[in-house]
Order: sequence, then C-alpha cells, then structure tokens
Amino acid sequence: MIPEKFKKTSFLLCLSVLVLLIFRLLLTATIPLLDKTEARYAEIARIMWETNQWIVPHIDYDIPFWAKPPLSTWLSAISFSIFGVTEFAARFPSFLLNVIIVIIVGKMIKNEGISFWLPGFILLTMPEFLIHTGVVSTDTALVFCTTMMMLSFWKTMVNEGKTLWRYIFFIALGLGFLAKGPLIVVLTFPPLFFWCLLDKNRFKSLFSKFPIAIGIIITTIIAVPWYYFAEQQSPGFLDYFFVGEHYKRFVDSGWKGDLYGRPKSQPIGMIWVFIFLFAFPWIQIVVFKLWQNRKIIFQNSWVSFLVFWLFWTPIFFTFSKNILHTYMLPVTVPIMFLIIHWWNDYKSKKKAVAFSLIFPVVAFVGYFGIFATGILDYYINSDKYLIRNQKIVTTNNQIPLYYWNEKNYSGQFYSNGKAKTLKNEKELDSVLSIHKKIFFVTENKNEILKKYNDKFTLVDSNYKTSVFISKPK
Repeated sequence: MIPEKFKKTSFLLCLSVLVLLIFRLLLTATIPLLDKTEARYAEIARIMWETNQWIVPHIDYDIPFWAKPPLSTWLSAISFSIFGVTEFAARFPSFLLNVIIVIIVGKMIKNEGISFWLPGFILLTMPEFLIHTGVVSTDTALVFCTTMMMLSFWKTMVNEGKTLWRYIFFIALGLGFLAKGPLIVVLTFPPLFFWCLLDKNRFKSLFSKFPIAIGIIITTIIAVPWYYFAEQQSPGFLDYFFVGEHYKRFVDSGWKGDLYGRPKSQPIGMIWVFIFLFAFPWIQIVVFKLWQNRKIIFQNSWVSFLVFWLFWTPIFFTFSKNILHTYMLPVTVPIMFLIIHWWNDYKSKKKAVAFSLIFPVVAFVGYFGIFATGILDYYINSDKYLIRNQKIVTTNNQIPLYYWNEKNYSGQFYSNGKAKTLKNEKELDSVLSIHKKIFFVTENKNEILKKYNDKFTLVDSNYKTSVFISKPK
C-alpha cells in the first residue's frame, strides 16, 4: 500500500506540473514572437513552409541561412502545415519536445519508486527549462538529442542484456547533427569518456554492448545527406558552418564573419553565472549536496555519470566569450536527476519547493498583469501589433511596407514576408516617387525622420519602433 502522505504529494506534484504546462502552452499562443532570435527562426520556418524549400533554410527569400542545421526549422514548418502560420504553431514543437523529456524521465524515476511527476516539477520550475518549453529555438532540439544520447548510453551500459537503447544513442546522435551540428559530439562524448575512465572495464563493456559499425551507419544515414545536398544547393555552406560557426565564433568574441548578427561578447566564465541564475534554486542545492558528499561522489556510478554530464558543458564554455544563457540548457536534466537522487534524504523539501516556485509565480503574475493593464502592445519586443493595427496584411495589403536600414524579423513574419528594406535616401526617394502610399517603419527618433518629416504621418508606435504612412503627393 502507498502511504497516504505520498499519494497527497504525488497529487500536488501532478497538479503543479499540469498547471505549469497549461500556463506555458497559453504563453506559446498569446505572446507575440520576440525579436530578434525567436522571430528570426519563426520567419525562417515560415519561408521554408511558403516556398517549399526544405533543404536550405532561408533567412529571407534570396538569402540562405547557413548558421544552423534545419531540424528545429523543419519541425516549425511542419507545424505550420498542420496548424497554420501562428505563434503557437511556430513554438509548439519545442513545447512538445520538452514534454516528451518530462514523460521519459518521469517513467525512469517512477521505476525507482519516486513520483512520476517530481522530475517534471523540478525541470519546469527551473527558469531556463520553463522558458524553452515553448520558444522558437534550436537549443530545445539540441537538448532533446543530448538528453536522449546520455540516457540511452546509461541504459545500455547498466543493462545486462541487449536493449533498443543502444540504437537510440546513434539515432539521437544523427538528429543532434541536424539540430546544431558537431556541438552534439562536443557536449556528449567528453563526459562519457571521462566517466568510462573511472573504470576501464567500462570501455570493454562499451564496445561489446554498442553496435559501433551499425551505429555509425545509422548516424550517417540520418545526418550526412542533408549536409551534402545543402552544400550542393548553396555552395560555401560547409566552410561557413564548420569553420566560422564552430571555430571562429568560439575563439573570437569579435568575429566579423558573422552573416546574421552581432557578436554576443560576455565576460569569461559567464556561463556559470547563467547556470546559477537560470537553474535556481536547484543548482544551489546540488552544489551543496555535492560538497557534502565530495569524498564519495565517484564511488557511485550514477552520481559520477551525472556530475560529468552536468559540469562538462559549463567547463567547455568557460573560456568562450561568445555565449548566451541558452547554452546552459543541457545541464538542467542532470541537475534534476541529482536532486532526485538526494530527494528522500533532503531535509528542506518545503523550502526548496517554495523557492522553486518564485520564477513561475512571478511569470504568472507578470503575464496576467500585463494583459490586465494593456501595456503589452507598447512594451513587447515585437512589431506584431504595429502590423496588425494597420491591417497591413488585410485591408491595406496593397500598400507596400518598408523598414529603414534593417527590418525586424517580427515585422517580416507578421506581414507574411511583405516587409522590404530601404538602405539609403536614394532608395527611399525612388519608392516615394513610384507609390502613392507606403508604410514606413523606423526606430523612434531616427535622424531620417527629420529630413522627411513633411512626407510622413505617424500612425502608430511602441517603445522602440514607429510606423508612418506617406502623405498624399
């Protein structure tokens, strides 16, 4: 018989997880796509869906996107085919991938006599994991692949007989190459290697349990064809992707070869700050327990496996200045497993749960507060409402839409690709001489407005962008 207190705890965990997932699903459908990253990947998927060009992703109709492989783009484009072109459709694949992770780890833990819902609760109360459960991003697909690789490796190694997990390892590896390229190898192979070094018999077991030759064939069949056809259709892709994105971006924070953005320079070691902020409060508990058990960590094969899994990613990114907080996403799963490992012995469960709910509660209150006050239209980092309010894709769909100097990806997405860019005054004068009316979008207080003040009327604006319509000639 299950004690009554455990039944009650499991019910509360179940309720909490379902509430968090429903809330996150609500956000996927109601929050506009945010510039630049999220709206950019959504627009790439929209163009793929519209043009039916499934090999080479495009950041604009005539500009190939070489920076990332297409797995997450494929998923969003397929979602558009099913649900239509909406924020929800763009984000739903990442929501679904994280839900699958929650289900898989829940079943693993349930077999150990712990509530199925506890892993999901821990993951969904970590800010980074909750944020990425419904964000248009390549990172969610990458973390899904790294998680499946690490779990399938562990399952294969500890299982006495042969299991399907040994094939899942190579399938996840192939998908990882399509999610974010060779980074899948960098984030998984070193911690597995170091773990095997703790017991040299593990190498012997590895080669006897894993079908290496067949596995390489599986990975090759999944990953290599896309790289081949992408280079054939867009020559220069392989050099930019492997040399630029995976070497120069890592070693040079001021890399000037970036075709799609600006360097994101951070202080050395910033990855650790991101982890302690975006995995709060669970990482703090893990560090405390690791310190308490520092003398016996490597005596437990599961704990040592998780320690290598957790710490390799931040160690690898420690000396890279070109990082984002999303780079710490892969460590959320081993953090969760370590919490689970010590859960029964941890004395401050109620405090941990209370602290873990701070971010979800703040997000919940902030979301409904924003909608209640009506300030979302003005302060959101998206041009959705500017496009919608002017009915640019409906009533006014014959009036051209131009951005000054650089268009926002949200403007491109919500105008269904209608937005164009004007780079200089000559182009602007030419457009004004051709069209009776144009919509003209620029950053607030841009210098160009002083010179052309008599030619435009302000029709709408938000905290950073204004949209004008040209005056009759």
